[in-house]
Amino acid sequence: MSKYESQYERMTQQSVPALILTLGVPTMISMFVTTIYNMADSYFVGQINTSASGATSVVMGLMAILQAIGFMFGHGSGSIISRKLGEKDIDTAKNYSATGFYMALFSGFGMLLLGGIFLKPLMYLLGSTDTILPYAETYAICILVAAPALVSSCVMNNILRYEGRAFFAMIGLTSGGILNIFLDAFFMQKLGMGILGAGLATAISQYVSWFLLLTMFIKKKTQTSLEFKYTKFNKTILWNIITTGLPSLARQGLASISTMVLNNAAGAYGDAAIAAMGIANKVSMFIFSAALGIGQGFQPVAGFNFGAKKYDRVRQGFFFTLFFGWILLGIASVAVYYNAGFCIWLFRDDPDVVAIGIPALQMQCMGLFFVPFQVCSNMMFQSIGYKFNATFLSSLRNGLCFIPVLITASVLFGLPGIQISQAVADLLTCLACIPFIISFFRKISQNAIE
Repeated sequence: MSKYESQYERMTQQSVPALILTLGVPTMISMFVTTIYNMADSYFVGQINTSASGATSVVMGLMAILQAIGFMFGHGSGSIISRKLGEKDIDTAKNYSATGFYMALFSGFGMLLLGGIFLKPLMYLLGSTDTILPYAETYAICILVAAPALVSSCVMNNILRYEGRAFFAMIGLTSGGILNIFLDAFFMQKLGMGILGAGLATAISQYVSWFLLLTMFIKKKTQTSLEFKYTKFNKTILWNIITTGLPSLARQGLASISTMVLNNAAGAYGDAAIAAMGIANKVSMFIFSAALGIGQGFQPVAGFNFGAKKYDRVRQGFFFTLFFGWILLGIASVAVYYNAGFCIWLFRDDPDVVAIGIPALQMQCMGLFFVPFQVCSNMMFQSIGYKFNATFLSSLRNGLCFIPVLITASVLFGLPGIQISQAVADLLTCLACIPFIISFFRKISQNAIE
């Protein structure tokens, strides 16, 4: 039996819970480490002053833009690759992997150029104040230098995951993340480089991670390839990648817009409010990464088995991922809820930041109970190629629900309205997913009978 046949048999016959855990745990570790090194930046920068801490919240919007482009090409090509491998069409899978990678790489260089030209207005657009601006510009230019690596790494990471080789993806991402933490400490504490040190640490770690991920393809650890000869920049392949990746573009793009709106709304209450909401979001994201990691372990299972017409395994995977995610997020959310003050203080020991951050983080912990259902719904639809469902549902949490709730609640209730907005958006998003899931499972039950 060839390694390709062995991988196909594994993805379509191995116990679904065991398969999801095998693929999901490495992804969870990758997500945790990625989130931790983002938090490490916030921790070290928070030791400078409150304005510098606010800069990391502002630049988070820029990183969301870059990730939106990367995930669009990564999830767009990866989802198709998993279904093509499920259909045993390896040649076409290689076309999508190479095309997705080079489109992401070229886009990263484009963002570096545009971002550098319009840096100052971009920082103001993302919610910077005059006092935050010098720190935000310094940090942002380092992130832009890393843009080609950051964007194209999203593609390599997702191709590896969708092939069912999450362990290789974990090696690349965690190595870069761990390096980032050590470089933060070295540049900022040993060399006294301030926020420039945090930015350089992130940029260097992104390129190290990029190289390690690329090595997996160079050593032919994958069924697909990144060799340029496999690229096909034709309308069909580009259209399929972009439309399949639209849910990720919508999700991450709206995350950037929501960060901009949030920073501008919080800015009315000073730099402390911007810093507090940014810290609360990062701590919440650390918990959220558990559901995201196990959900990404479910994605290749859903794509492979949907392509192989094994619909019962898709259903089984959905509900296992849902309940496992509930358990993980439930435990973590309760723990953080009762230690919210310490979590905020750890990143910035400013009394104003802590006072604003505690209720914001506690409300987000409550909202996280609604997250596993929306994550499973969104990732399943994207993996099986239901583009409209996936795009619409992915637009809700950070956009179609969150932004109107944030604007309305901030006008009606002021700062408390800002603090409760994400939890309300999570509840509304969860409710919106229910009819889509009921309709889909009814449909595949009928297809299985036919």
